[in-house]
Amino acid sequence: MKIHIMGASCAGSTTLGQALSVRWKYPYFDTDYYFWLPADVPFTQRRTPEERNQLLKTDLQPHTDVIVGGSLVSWGPEWQTYFDLVVFLYLPPAIRLQRLKNREVERYGTAIFDNPERAELYQQFLTWATSYDDSTFTGRSLQIHRHWLSTLECPVLEITGDTTVNERITLIDQALSGF
Repeated sequence: MKIHIMGASCAGSTTLGQALSVRWKYPYFDTDYYFWLPADVPFTQRRTPEERNQLLKTDLQPHTDVIVGGSLVSWGPEWQTYFDLVVFLYLPPAIRLQRLKNREVERYGTAIFDNPERAELYQQFLTWATSYDDSTFTGRSLQIHRHWLSTLECPVLEITGDTTVNERITLIDQALSGF
């Protein structure tokens, strides 16, 4: 079973993917690992599309059962036919953005306010993440995600609202009971 979990930043795809990985003993792969190069300042240097795709394909190749978390929109058409199920998580913007702010403080502490470089990166990230629900935004957005989901050949399970990880797992188990 190949499952892809996606949504806006801080919708909970990593948390859900890691919980399912533990529960089902499937390896979990996060697209951020492939998208971003390791750097002194995290999440600032991108891999080339060719490199990220090849790295992910190489890591997935030996497995029949996998969970991939994060967005694969614009990564290429091969990802539109790779999965058996795609889970799309949607949270109301206020909840998601509060989670994002909390996570950034947890990751970087007061540096996102005190360090000029880190503060600028935080503000850029917050602006980008806030734009997700804006239909005119041309970056990774709800509109772009919905369009990509409409092109998939596999079933899509949409989970909307501030549900717990266990509630999400139950919904996925129910969706998979027909497989």
